[in-house]
Amino acid sequence: MLSVNYRTILIDDCEQINEMNPSQYIKRAWREVDGIRQLVKIDYQDNDWPNGYDHHFKSLKETILNEGYAVGAFDENNRLIGFATINHDFFGENYKYVLLDQLFITLEHRNKGIGKKLFSIVSEKALKWKADKIYICAGSAEETVAFYFAIGCIEVMEINNKLYENDPRDFQLEFSLKRR
Repeated sequence: MLSVNYRTILIDDCEQINEMNPSQYIKRAWREVDGIRQLVKIDYQDNDWPNGYDHHFKSLKETILNEGYAVGAFDENNRLIGFATINHDFFGENYKYVLLDQLFITLEHRNKGIGKKLFSIVSEKALKWKADKIYICAGSAEETVAFYFAIGCIEVMEINNKLYENDPRDFQLEFSLKRR
């Protein structure tokens, strides 16, 4: 049985994401077709970090250095097998949102509840910061979107145009902290 230790990620831990396997097979993804969002066949093996390793490494360090929060899931050998980050900057007109900047689980440890636990931990931190909601720019893969819906996320009430324009294919989701 897998023993997982969840703890705050420190700057010295950041390089461990290089040991994670970010690959994902995407059978179907959500796409806008004739003005309607629908699942379309993609049949694509993505073997790298979305936007590349350097982007995620830099984002992880920036979150920590800018008073955000990063939590990792470590196995019994203290190897990083998953992590989640939220940024401390609030945004939104009607709600106080914080951004879930990253949530990744290494390939061999997916579907074991690690992502759900990491999301729960960052949600508790966002609640302590007095945020109303967590904003998520979810990748469009069917499994990714299904994960977020399964943990209680819904489509955002208030679109952040800057985040949307970064990748219009992303699902813009939110998680309400008030019902916890």
